[in-house]
Amino acid sequence: MRDAAGLALLPEARALIHLAPLAILPERLPAFARLGVRRVVAFSSSSKYSKARSPVAAERAFADRLVAAEDAVAQQGQALGMRWTIFRPTLIYGCGMDRNITLIRRIVRWAGFFPLLGAGSGLRQPVHADDLAAACLAVLDKPVCQDRGYELSGGEVLSYRAMVTRIFASLQLKVRLVTVPVALFATLLRLIALVPRYRDFNVAMAQRMNEDLAYRHDEARRDFGYQPRKFLP
Repeated sequence: MRDAAGLALLPEARALIHLAPLAILPERLPAFARLGVRRVVAFSSSSKYSKARSPVAAERAFADRLVAAEDAVAQQGQALGMRWTIFRPTLIYGCGMDRNITLIRRIVRWAGFFPLLGAGSGLRQPVHADDLAAACLAVLDKPVCQDRGYELSGGEVLSYRAMVTRIFASLQLKVRLVTVPVALFATLLRLIALVPRYRDFNVAMAQRMNEDLAYRHDEARRDFGYQPRKFLP
């Protein structure tokens, strides 16, 4: 729904699984409460951590907005008598709707190679969308999962280079990785950013190829039996 007023058209509901940007949820929670919603599951992002230290101001601001949105959901939930759970997934893939793995696949298919900044040694833990969907259902009726957040990562930790190599394998293509200087990579990203869907792409994203962005999901496993699959692009 585009605004809170539109929620009045919906039938009564006990639970809400919110897949839209987290920032738009807090102002809509009172309307959902009037529909009878008392249980909320919503998605933030592990970018809350990784982009907080970005050299790009817009990325730091994005991380700040995630923190503020999480806090607002918690405050509104308490005020409205709603029990909430917030998930912070890592690199999401599956269904062809993501902007990461799907983009890498497109570049590999089109160019026949993939550019890397440096060694591509940063650790990744891609998580499949179906595992996130299962997590939503798993926590709905578990009191231990209420009023808290969880990191949701995939079932396998691998380097950025290894992740891209596996994408080549899934396409049955010979692996061709090309190390590209920072200046040239910045130019490539500026060209990609001309596409509206990727307008926020910047060189900091390339630099993160060599940063570890893997997060443990031990608490999710303990509390609701979270068992994500290995990376299968």
